[in-house]
Amino acid sequence: LAYSTISHVGFLFLGLAGGGAEGYAASMFYAISYALMATAAFGVIVLLSRRGFEADNIDDFKGLNARDPWSAGMVLCVMASLAGIPPFLGFWAKLAVLRAAIHGGMLWLAIVGVVFAVIGAFYYLRVIKVMYFDEPVGEPVLPRDDRLLRLVFAVNALGLLVLGMFWSPLMAWCQAAFTG
Repeated sequence: LAYSTISHVGFLFLGLAGGGAEGYAASMFYAISYALMATAAFGVIVLLSRRGFEADNIDDFKGLNARDPWSAGMVLCVMASLAGIPPFLGFWAKLAVLRAAIHGGMLWLAIVGVVFAVIGAFYYLRVIKVMYFDEPVGEPVLPRDDRLLRLVFAVNALGLLVLGMFWSPLMAWCQAAFTG
């Protein structure tokens, strides 16, 4: 997730590079979107790191669907949003900053951004692949005693999908902040 953060800050700067109210609004929208995505991503680490199950390497997610299908589904939402897959919030955030860069006369920078988005998507999709297609390693079932933490994580992860389908009010709010 550390490298992911660096990549997402680069996308935030795409909007700033585009300049103007559109670029600044797109960057603000991206910052809010990324804050929600990062909260969910780190939340899954906290959730899955309880009682000895480590969640600091991609291989630690092997077979998560066999252990805990609900958590695997929530992690899928988070990873898909971080990768920028529609209809999740991350897709609209990336699209907004890429559009701002293009409208700011930086087509070459937007093309570089798209190339790096595709490269970055490989890592997020790899997490999804190991959760669903690799054999589970270690403890067969995750503890279910922390219901509040699981609920908060689920609300955050599903929020990425809901906000992805209804992103325009948030974007309008960001645009209003820079157009007066």
